[in-house]
This record gives sequence, C-alpha cells and structure tokens, in this order.
Amino acid sequence: MPGSPSPAIEDYLKTVYSHTEWQPDPITPSVLAAKLGVAPSSVTEMVKKMAAQGLVSHAPYRAVRLTDEGRRQALAVVRRHRLVETWLVREMGYAWDEVHDEAEVLEHALSDRLLEAIDARLGRPRVDPHGDPIPHRDGTVSREPFVLLAEAETGHVGRVMRISDRDGAVLRELDAAGIGPGVTLEVTEVTTDAVTVQAGGGASARALPREVAAAIWLSV
Repeated sequence: MPGSPSPAIEDYLKTVYSHTEWQPDPITPSVLAAKLGVAPSSVTEMVKKMAAQGLVSHAPYRAVRLTDEGRRQALAVVRRHRLVETWLVREMGYAWDEVHDEAEVLEHALSDRLLEAIDARLGRPRVDPHGDPIPHRDGTVSREPFVLLAEAETGHVGRVMRISDRDGAVLRELDAAGIGPGVTLEVTEVTTDAVTVQAGGGASARALPREVAAAIWLSV
C-alpha cells in the first residue's frame, strides 16, 4: 500500500489515539515511551518525524496531540486492529484475552480488500470483543456517554460498554464472573478498596477491587 505509514508510526498513532479515547488528558512523551516500551529518546525522534509529516502537534516537553490527518490515520489502524480481534474471537476460536498480541501483528499486514471482506463476513460489527467501538470506514466513531465503574456512585445501573484489554488476568477473572460487554450491573456498595456490583439475572453480588473497577466502563 504505497504511501501508508510505517508499522512503527502506526503504533505511535494508535497509542496516542487510544490514550485519549476514554479519558480527556493528552499523552506526554514519557507516558508514550512507557506504553510503547521504548526509550524516551526514541519517542523524541519519532515525534519529531511525525510532526514533520503533519501527523502530530508537539512542543518540547509538552503533550503530543494528533492533527486531523494523524487522527484519520490512527482511526484506520484502530479499525484494522479491532476488526482483527473480532474476527479472531468469532471465527478462529480465540478467547478475548488472547487476541490483542495477535492483532498487533496482523493489523500491519492486512490489505484494504481483505479488511473489507472480514468486516462484511462479520456483519459490520460495531464493537470489538472488549466493547471498544470499531471506527467506520469513513473514519467516524459511534460511542455512547459512559462512566468508569471505579467512579460510579452507589445505585448506578449501567450496561458494561467496555473492558480494558491491558491485563489478560483481569479479563479472565471477569469472564469467570460472567461480567462482559452488554451485561447490566448495579453498583450496590462503594468503599475505598472495592466496588460491589450486582449483575442482572439474580447473580450474587461481587466485590471488585478498585484496580479491576478501573478497567470497566458503564453506560450512564
């Protein structure tokens, strides 16, 4: 695909976009380095290169922000990644905690034609297995208002919209508890250490540690 960004630039674009997708604070170079597992000096050089290509705006020691073109390219990468994850779960028998690393590799290799075929075969899914919205072909994203479970108040009732895929152990724990995208939860108690939730269908209340509650997004 002539003119496409390199896999390294695609990874940077996706990481910058993903950082601000579910919270408002822009990403700093140090946080970007930590998320990508690279040296800060490598981030400095890559950000300069991306700024020269019109993909990000950045001043020294300040946050990195996507330009309109950077956001367009980031959404294209995110679309490929999330469609691959969905395809692996639905068609290839992968569990939802197994797909992220595979998608990290495959997202750079898919042609637009194959991606379109996967999208059509899956029935144009709106979200991936973790509840993250899959960008449309035109670069738009549909997402409802949300609240982080760790910040929800007692009595809040909402549908699980998204669960972070950063920690496979958390995904497996929640899967075993029957908590996943689409499940309705009621917050029954909030303490400094845990958030207790009641799932629909008469399931027992379950106290989730704060770090687990911080990985779950609910509808408002």
